[in-house]
Amino acid sequence: MSPTVAVILALAVGTYAFRLVGPVLHGRVAVPARLQELLSTGAVVLLVALLATGALTDSGGFAGWARPAGVLAGAALAWRRAPFAVVVLGAAATTALLRAAGVA
Repeated sequence: MSPTVAVILALAVGTYAFRLVGPVLHGRVAVPARLQELLSTGAVVLLVALLATGALTDSGGFAGWARPAGVLAGAALAWRRAPFAVVVLGAAATTALLRAAGVA
């Protein structure tokens, strides 16, 4: 067996075990309320960091002003509780219009 196949099998078994732990331990382990709050906060912080990285950088450098403006437009539409399709199309249209106007 090649090392690549061994790594893939190990990752597959680890993924399956990780997913199996939730249903198996569901009623047996009590997580304190403070830890639940910290985990929720950590998930939000991670998602915001991913959003910021994706919105502001491209190939290790600044993505230009059009992309962050599009993300900001999408965030404003989402905050106003627009439907998801409207949020995506509004963000894409904002970015496209700014790029067409020469804003990099």
